[in-house]
Amino acid sequence: MGLHGLLQMLRVGRICSRSSTRAVSSFLVGPRHLIGHESPHFLGSKCCWTNRTGAIGFLNTKLNIGSYGPCLSTLTETILVQAHDPSLLALEIENAIDQQRFDDAWRAYEKHIHMDGVPRKSVLSKLITGFAETCDAHWLNQSYNVVNHAFEEKSKLLEKEPLIFLSLALARSSLPNLSINVVRKLIKMEAYPPVAAWSAIVAHMCQTATGAFLAADMVMEIGYLFQNNRVDPRKKSNRPLLLMKPNSLTFNIILTASLLFGTTKKAEQLLELMPRIGLKPDVSSLIVMARIYEQNGHRDEIQKLRRHVNEACGLSESELRQFYDCLLSCHLKFGDLDSAVDMILDMLKKGKNTKRSLEAAKAVLEAVENNKIYLPYEKTKPVNSGSSNKSVCTDSQMLNYISFFKDKSFARLELDARELLKLLSDKLQEQVGLVKSEYGILYPTETMYAKLVKAFLEANKISALASFLVKASKEDSPVSVESSFVVQVINACISLGWLEQAHDLLDEMRFSGIRVGSTIYSSLLKAYCKEGHHEDDIAALLKDAQQAGIQLDPSCYEDLIQSRAHHNNTTGALNLFKELKSLNILKAGQNEFEMLVQGCNNNGAALTTKLVEEVRSGHPVNHAIHDWNNVIHFFCKKRLMHDAHKALGKMKALGHTPNAQTFHSLVTGYAAVGGKYVEVTDLWGEMKVLATSSSMNFDQELLDSLLYCFVRGGFFLRAMEVIEMMEKGKMFIDKYKYKSLWLKYHRTLYKGDVLVSAWFATTVWMDTTVWKPLVVLFAAMNTSDSSGYFPYYGVPVVFS
Repeated sequence: MGLHGLLQMLRVGRICSRSSTRAVSSFLVGPRHLIGHESPHFLGSKCCWTNRTGAIGFLNTKLNIGSYGPCLSTLTETILVQAHDPSLLALEIENAIDQQRFDDAWRAYEKHIHMDGVPRKSVLSKLITGFAETCDAHWLNQSYNVVNHAFEEKSKLLEKEPLIFLSLALARSSLPNLSINVVRKLIKMEAYPPVAAWSAIVAHMCQTATGAFLAADMVMEIGYLFQNNRVDPRKKSNRPLLLMKPNSLTFNIILTASLLFGTTKKAEQLLELMPRIGLKPDVSSLIVMARIYEQNGHRDEIQKLRRHVNEACGLSESELRQFYDCLLSCHLKFGDLDSAVDMILDMLKKGKNTKRSLEAAKAVLEAVENNKIYLPYEKTKPVNSGSSNKSVCTDSQMLNYISFFKDKSFARLELDARELLKLLSDKLQEQVGLVKSEYGILYPTETMYAKLVKAFLEANKISALASFLVKASKEDSPVSVESSFVVQVINACISLGWLEQAHDLLDEMRFSGIRVGSTIYSSLLKAYCKEGHHEDDIAALLKDAQQAGIQLDPSCYEDLIQSRAHHNNTTGALNLFKELKSLNILKAGQNEFEMLVQGCNNNGAALTTKLVEEVRSGHPVNHAIHDWNNVIHFFCKKRLMHDAHKALGKMKALGHTPNAQTFHSLVTGYAAVGGKYVEVTDLWGEMKVLATSSSMNFDQELLDSLLYCFVRGGFFLRAMEVIEMMEKGKMFIDKYKYKSLWLKYHRTLYKGDVLVSAWFATTVWMDTTVWKPLVVLFAAMNTSDSSGYFPYYGVPVVFS
């Protein structure tokens, strides 16, 4: 036997002695690295557990052969590859990646794993980045599996830059769950990514609802490391960690995305986190904060921000529009119509004064131009359209690791994050519907008027509505009387069949000296004639029209004559006919008159339609619910849970049904106090009862908070109920987070020698068909006390 043969025998012996335990699992369930614990392709991976008798049971096996190749061929290659040189396999991996032969690279990597374990650092980095550069979902999953296996076997072989690059590629390819897991691994390895890098990852994640939900969790997890000055900035060893600290840009991205996708409860938690890590909100953050408070119904918080917004410098017109939109929306939400009216009248008054100033300025400018006297001015450089149209990196574009690696400061990634934030902000601005702006002047929109009128009518405050219309008419000067706001409101009431309210409003306008056109009188009279039994109202309205000098159109007279004739009032019909004849309205001019009336109606048809749609489509709002929610939220924030529970009882006693926001405040409050998981189970029971008896909606934020409490406290059957509801609603579940939570608090579930940490090491716990019978088996192996709790190391586990 030569020297070469002797070396081969020694190498084979070393491999066999080193991986004897690995060989058994390889023959039973295939190669270890093929079972990706966190890969979405392996939510039902094989796992085993040992009972008290020592028997071994295997759970559901679901190997994705299409993604990783048949196990049988891999096993045969495992035996044959032991005669190869690992250095040659490493060279083969590098060459295959350079030549984009990814299938060959993957096969060589599998051989290397079975022969010599994880490849060296340079080969591993090239394999990860090579797969990531493709931006292909399959190879991105394979790259993640490589990282996952290397992290469990030899995490020291993983480098920071390739992992950041992979996380960025996963985020760009709409795989946010894998992207956030890579960042979590970086933090566990203490290879802290700079904020300029992971803020870009967050920005790409936030383009989808699931990504925004996960990104909020990631910022919470990273921000927790810096709470209350935990990291000493004077120590040099903390500098890499301090570079990872979230900044204002990161928070603005997360908050904007949370608003856009409706996860406002998490957004408010992020706002509470900012001062704890020493961050002050910038000017743009003030507007985002206002919108979050508006969505959560915290009007007092918006009022506190109003002074800061008015004193802030650099706010754009659109940002001011968003803020006052939030304030008006909160006034309507709480039923504070007086404050809403004051804001609208103030807008109209300022707009009127500004218009006068603009008209005066235009007159001066025209006079100067006519006299050919030119004032000095500065030439403004044309805006560079290329900068505004600069494209943000899309998923279809190929990533290049070399250019990524050269950017040591991650300046390009920070620029991408800012551009993506701009895209999110533009989408958010499209949701503003109560306030509009023209030449820097803020005005209420037709939608705002519609919502306000609807609120007045629902509250049956006709006189207050008339007073508002009178004041608004004095400030607002429409081009045509027929297109004024007053006329359109009365028209909307007529369209809805509220003739009495329309007549009352018309009387209020007349008493206040506000002149309205003939179309309103004609429309109301025709509506009275159509319904019938309104002879007294018709007579009074005709008398008012005559006193006001209103000339009705011939079609209105015809309807009145027919109505009188229908009610056998021949004298009245004859008098109306004589009056019509005395008007001397020629038939030739009649069509012209009707066209004029029709034109006036069309000019304001948009507002009338908006009013009618708003009243018909909207449901009555219980304003008291928002007040009670604020009270309960205050007590929960101050950790006064007893008072919060008493407020909940009083709220229900007064006939107000709690909603998802009510329970979210209570659940998070009990979680913050710590150890109050029994109370959370009681709340869960109330929620299930309300879900069957009312139209209560369980949103993702509420269910996620419940799931956290149940997994943290050990209430596993209750956790399974929440998971089933989330799966039924097709909501995303962050399995990595709950797996980590389980391993942190329930690694050893029993007092005896039976451990389930190996079972939970896979993500099979999310499969309800596996977990339920397993939990029942655990219950049978232990005895419970009279209260129905199963104490495992002091952790109560509830079984139904």
